[in-house]
Amino acid sequence: MKVLVTGGLGQIGSHVAEMLLERGDEVLAIDNLATGRREHLADHPKLRVVIDTIADKGVVDGLFEDFKPDAVVHTAASYKDPDDWYNDALTNCVGGANIVDAAKQFGVKRFVYFQTALCYGLRPQQQPIRLDHPRLPGSSSYSITKTTNEYYLELSGIDYVTFRLANVVGPRNVAGPLPIFYQRLKDGKQCFVTKARRDFVFVKDLARTVLRACDGTGQGAYHFSSGTDVAIAELYDAVVNAMGFSGDSKPQAEVKELGPDDVASILLDPSRTFEDFGVLEFTPLQTTVSEAIAYYKQHGTLGEYTHLRLQDKK
Repeated sequence: MKVLVTGGLGQIGSHVAEMLLERGDEVLAIDNLATGRREHLADHPKLRVVIDTIADKGVVDGLFEDFKPDAVVHTAASYKDPDDWYNDALTNCVGGANIVDAAKQFGVKRFVYFQTALCYGLRPQQQPIRLDHPRLPGSSSYSITKTTNEYYLELSGIDYVTFRLANVVGPRNVAGPLPIFYQRLKDGKQCFVTKARRDFVFVKDLARTVLRACDGTGQGAYHFSSGTDVAIAELYDAVVNAMGFSGDSKPQAEVKELGPDDVASILLDPSRTFEDFGVLEFTPLQTTVSEAIAYYKQHGTLGEYTHLRLQDKK
């Protein structure tokens, strides 16, 4: 199989690309290095890496015409700054539309997309959230633009799977609380946690499921979720443990109320996923966090991005 992976040097894209290469597929990865890293993918005879932007329609069409992919795994996304509407729209809307349009034009057989759970809004009407929940993405530029591209995909008529995601964590994770906790603890700074709860899923568990989607399992929208959420404080404790703090040296986190753009709980109902893909095995949180910390110790954290406005950047 020939697979084009957008955002191929990012967390999800690079793990998917590695697994595709391991089983003998050809991979074309494109990334603009906004949050991806070239070292995430080692050189391989069946890998081609292009450093460029999917917002350039000429580049995108040329890659599709030359490579002729059987499948597309579209992980590329802009999310570094909640106020950077321009780049969010440029990458997620214009770039995403370019990828969907080229996939349609060049006869791609399978398209795998990734959607944020924030598409359901900051105050979900269901708990856990089912797939029939209305999409209410107006809370952030990131969710607006990611949902816009999901609509383009649905409009295209392409055979697709879209995974609406729980919090994907593990090695190469450069956004969200996990890298922030690590960097602050490493620098001797105090962390804070909110009273929020999240479902944290291991990136390699997701990547294995993506390969099955590339091969034809499933159709339409799915929740990639374990179906169980944990407190952010539990994630913090797992980071502290992985970094080797113990006894009196264990730093305590300050507990803060939720910010205005944060959600108390995002718990997705994975029923349809388990029906079509089978009941999935999910890696324990401490194992997931320990692998991520090992990565940070080797490569650093690349800026600790979050689509949320941090209450404390000191």
